[in-house]
Formats: sequence, structure tokens, C-alpha cells
Amino acid sequence: MPWNKKDYLPSMKNLEPRVRNKAIEIANALLGEGYEEGRSIAIATAQAEEWNENHPEGETKKHDKIDHSSPKKADSSAHAGEHRNIHVVPREDGWAVKKEGIEKPEHIYDVKDEAVKAAKDIVSSKNIRLIIHDKQGKIQTSKMYN
Repeated sequence: MPWNKKDYLPSMKNLEPRVRNKAIEIANALLGEGYEEGRSIAIATAQAEEWNENHPEGETKKHDKIDHSSPKKADSSAHAGEHRNIHVVPREDGWAVKKEGIEKPEHIYDVKDEAVKAAKDIVSSKNIRLIIHDKQGKIQTSKMYN
């Protein structure tokens, strides 16, 4: 269900209006790409908050508009060096390191700390976001590495 400035989830009500509007924009784009509602909201909120930190109010440069299309869409025109989020996600058999939008994990580890360490090695100095999930699959932390 697409959201707008007047009709959005209660979980977004405590966000600053600027952040909420960006989160709605991102969440709608992710929904359009087939992401589940809960995952869309979690990713969108984290990305909108980071966007707000990196783009202070009043900046109106054209390049401030961020492309929030999912990696599935970006894959059709992928270029060398283009970033793709890396996720550390729980599995029944341990923890997986996955590229966003790709079903098959890059690696599987028994212990979360091992998976996080491996994921950090992948993203270090490559302009890639590392998104670490908790046991329930919700986003625990999100950080851009460049």
C-alpha cells in the first residue's frame, strides 16, 4: 500500500516531517520493487535518517536527490563500482552475508560476529552500506562505508 504525507504508518508519526517524507518516498519505491512492507519501512526509515544527517536542511543542490530504487532495478544498468547494500541476516543454520536483492548468500557463518567481520571486509572502502539485522530480521544497525 503506497503511503503519502497525510496517510502513513503510525511508526512514522514520531519522525521529523522532512525525514518522514523521505522515508515515505523510499518505502514506496521499495514496495514498488517487491520488498515486504515491514522490511521496506525499516530500510526506508534508516536511509531517511542517514539522508537527513548527510543533507542538512537548506541544501538544494541537484545531486542531493538520492536514487532510492532498489538494487534489483539498479542491476539492469549496473556499472563497475556501483554500490549494493550488504546485509547480515539470520538463518536457521546461522548468519548469512547477502547482497541486497540477491537471494543466494555470499557466505554463511555459524556465529553473527564472524558474519559481521566478513561483511565489513567486503564493504570496507567501497562506498557500500552494511546493514546488520537482529535475530528477528529487523535492522539493528546501518552504516555506509567509503
